[in-house]
Amino acid sequence: MSHQYLYMSITAFWIYEYACSFHEEWEFLRRSRWTKVKVLYIITRYLPFFLIAMYLCLNLTPSENTNKCRILINIYSFVSQISLTFSESFFALRTYALWNNNRIVLLGLLSTAFVMVVTSVGIRFTIIATSNITASTIPGIQGCSWSPSSVLYLMLFIFLFVFQLGLVFLTLIHVIQSWRSSKGHLYIVLVKHNIFYYACGLLFSAINVIMPVLFPNSAYYIVLEDLQVCILRILATRMHLHLWHLDQHMHSSDALICISTPDMSPADCPV
Repeated sequence: MSHQYLYMSITAFWIYEYACSFHEEWEFLRRSRWTKVKVLYIITRYLPFFLIAMYLCLNLTPSENTNKCRILINIYSFVSQISLTFSESFFALRTYALWNNNRIVLLGLLSTAFVMVVTSVGIRFTIIATSNITASTIPGIQGCSWSPSSVLYLMLFIFLFVFQLGLVFLTLIHVIQSWRSSKGHLYIVLVKHNIFYYACGLLFSAINVIMPVLFPNSAYYIVLEDLQVCILRILATRMHLHLWHLDQHMHSSDALICISTPDMSPADCPV
């Protein structure tokens, strides 16, 4: 029962965040061009509706068949991995852009991401295959439940933590280079590079790495993972929204400068 309260809290938090950013998001969806990144944003942003439906199906639908439970858990876990991968894609794309579309950085990010995703999917299915899955037969208690291995979950969190640490490391290198060349305030450079979005994601990954070590028999690993997926999804989409609105503001400012200086030729105005 406590798991359901925690999931309700996560869902309420996600709905609250969605309501707070609805105006900005609607403006982005309405005015932005259709690109691959926009499609990625929409999938990442709205995939939680499917996850919520899957969770309700897992926990509220009466089922006495453990095979059916295992299939539903596999689908839920696979969709969670997709959501997590898409969220991390925004951070990887931002890092790639910060490095001026460096092909070596791109190759390193793609190779690392491919290894992480394949390994994570394998660990997930191993966790479910080795878990004790039960279908409730007690009157008044519905749904499926499973007890994952703490060691396997620790490996899953470590892979994600290492990938995020690599993104933070690459971003910090570029931050230091920009700070030295511009000789500006370090805080402003950090904000421009969105380092705080990276730091928050890395913090939650570190917590999920520590928890299985401190509490090896905890039954809340799945809740922690879903919380991390939710937080990373919010951080990734909020960062993208922030960058898009910042870009729109810069273009509006450039256009205003061109309008207010009639002596400037059209060729001098930025496009």
